[in-house]
Amino acid sequence: MKILKVALFLALGGIAAQSFANDSQSTAEAGKTPVERYTYSTQLDIKKVIAVTDIANECGPVPAQMTYEDSNGQRHVLQYQVMGTGCSNG
Repeated sequence: MKILKVALFLALGGIAAQSFANDSQSTAEAGKTPVERYTYSTQLDIKKVIAVTDIANECGPVPAQMTYEDSNGQRHVLQYQVMGTGCSNG
């Protein structure tokens, strides 16, 4: 039984390490691209969405980011405000 627990721990640890590595890679790629702030007058040319950050669990406006490619294949990171998911209607 102890060997099974150790094997399970190692398997889950390997999955978590791989997820963390993938997350670090996307953060590093996004770090090379300057962050643009969205306004209502921003002209967007979005051909392909690469990644969107998770929305914070807060009640109120929170920042979010979207990484995308335009029609020329250039990568952009756009920061914008969204309503957090922490509000309850009851």
